[in-house]
Amino acid sequence: MKSGCKLPLAPRGMRAPIACSMLRLIAPLTLPVLIWLPGITTAPAQDASNWDTQAHTASRLIAGAASKNHESKNHDSNAPDGKNRDGAFLRAGIEIRLEPGWQTYWRDPGDSGAPPKFDFSASENVKSVSVLWPAPQRFPDGAGGNSIGYVNHVILPLHVVPTDDTKQTALRLKLDYDICSNICIPVEANLALRLSGDGAEDTAIERAEIRVPRHVALGQEHRAELSQLGQARAQGTQGIGGESAKSDALAILAVHRQPGGAHDRVLVELAAPAAAPVDLFVEGPTPDWSLPLPQQTAADGAIRQFAFDLDGLPPGAKPDGAALTFTAVSGEEAIEVTAHLD
Repeated sequence: MKSGCKLPLAPRGMRAPIACSMLRLIAPLTLPVLIWLPGITTAPAQDASNWDTQAHTASRLIAGAASKNHESKNHDSNAPDGKNRDGAFLRAGIEIRLEPGWQTYWRDPGDSGAPPKFDFSASENVKSVSVLWPAPQRFPDGAGGNSIGYVNHVILPLHVVPTDDTKQTALRLKLDYDICSNICIPVEANLALRLSGDGAEDTAIERAEIRVPRHVALGQEHRAELSQLGQARAQGTQGIGGESAKSDALAILAVHRQPGGAHDRVLVELAAPAAAPVDLFVEGPTPDWSLPLPQQTAADGAIRQFAFDLDGLPPGAKPDGAALTFTAVSGEEAIEVTAHLD
């Protein structure tokens, strides 16, 4: 069930109207007044904005270094002088701190919660902003399900593409995010920061980027191991946990759709170091798909199996050929794989 607060929970994909409405009415009276930073067009560049401190949480923008990505989607070799011609972008980040016992949510919140919302429309000299998502974790939502997100502290890296490289860039962000413990509180923060391309928080942003799942192909890191494993099985010399299956690489090996009762079932075969914990998340082709969290159903050495029912599709949606995004997390390693349902 997805909702903006846990007490009470609303149907999946809807916010709980009574509890959240009351919180939104109470919040302006009980939480500190948000401060908009004026005069950003004339102020010097900063390493970080002021903290927007509210009950149980605080958030701010941080600035990193300039970078170039020659394969950027924003690359324009015919751009006039001064425009962004080589895929250059500015590193920045949204930093959120949480009191112990409080959580906030990933782009897919799981069984309850709501993802953060970002409004950069008031920014200056900004062509686009890409929000990157470090690997999340699952945690109990207090209502018998599990949510997906972050505890204690998170930095969401930003890649900011300027409209014109010769002009100064300023981020203005209206950030809406939920924090939850035994109750959920909606938070609204207004943050502003000038970017110069030499911000002192680049190291912290790079550390967060390392935690962003790498996009790899289905089975990419284990094709050789699978081939050897298949030969060993055919010869009857090694089981699934044998030497041929051992690898330190994290990989999603296969995705199978299995006919079921009320809903078909999806089975996912995943490889990870045998002793390491591993978790798996799945997203549909659009945000209105509310697929259940995969559950581990079997493990044999380095090979784990996860499964989930093909439930929570939006009205009229067909699963045939749908592109699902799988995120696998094991320790400090995380990958993202796109697979089409057969």
